[in-house]
Amino acid sequence: MTESQHEVQYLTIHGHRRAFVRVGQGPAVLLLHGLGCDHTTWSPIIDTLAKRYTVIAPDLLGHGSSDKPRADYSVGGYANGMRDLLTVLGIDKVTVVGHSFGGGVAMQFAYQFPERTERMMLVASGGLGPEVSPFIRAITTPGYHQVMGVLTAPGVRHLGIAGMRALSGTGWKSTRDLAEVADIFDTFKDPDARHAIRHVVRAVVDWKGQIVTMADRAYLTDAMPMSVVWGRDDKVIPVRHASNAAALAPMARIEVIPNAGHFPHKDHPQRFAKILHEFIRSTQPATYSRAKWRNLLRNGQVGPVSPVASVTSITSA
Repeated sequence: MTESQHEVQYLTIHGHRRAFVRVGQGPAVLLLHGLGCDHTTWSPIIDTLAKRYTVIAPDLLGHGSSDKPRADYSVGGYANGMRDLLTVLGIDKVTVVGHSFGGGVAMQFAYQFPERTERMMLVASGGLGPEVSPFIRAITTPGYHQVMGVLTAPGVRHLGIAGMRALSGTGWKSTRDLAEVADIFDTFKDPDARHAIRHVVRAVVDWKGQIVTMADRAYLTDAMPMSVVWGRDDKVIPVRHASNAAALAPMARIEVIPNAGHFPHKDHPQRFAKILHEFIRSTQPATYSRAKWRNLLRNGQVGPVSPVASVTSITSA
């Protein structure tokens, strides 16, 4: 991945070393990266956010500079890991922001630990529909580890990375995200990273697509401010999943950014930081109430949901 622009710190929790960046002061914002990425995916916005917030950007277990053990790589396991990291850091409550797979972790964190979640922002998130790119589905197939071992051999890997980066510079919408995909592909040269990614994907995806969804628990977002941000040209997880979010959580803010792909925080970092700041500035932190949570769980989702939330297009600066 890209070399970190910020000091990387380390903590050992449950015997596993975890890497993270902590910068800034103010209300805490937890940034959770996507599959095969690390904290550097947030580098374009960290300094801007750090002017107002305490920014915590970890490398999830199995990614980046964190350990890659034989361990629990479920979304629930990741949510537990984030709770433990925050506890050791002395941070009680956060606005949690999750990109792609990290969005699934953010949703699970908010579900498991509502008393520690002030708001939730999902960025091109998993868990909002079954569709996902064929490349991610391929990770679940037999022989993935062996095939990827061949594809990431030095000569083949360098050629593939150069090709993807060249295509990403063409300006075509369909190849916009290939520079980031090349960075992810480069991490697969590490056998431990390949094993970890396979375990992660198998927990949430099968050959038909995503199997973990927020659909059956989306009604719980009534107790918590929620924002969903997507790039209109996303080829990894379809932008129509933003409309799914509008249907599942009618109180959520749904914003689609034109001229952006699967990484809108990298395509338009200042615009993205502004959207996040406005979301935090204009909403009150969720206040956990056991009685309200109990009532929501008892009542559940009554009847079908309908897409009543508006989808806002943001013109890039």
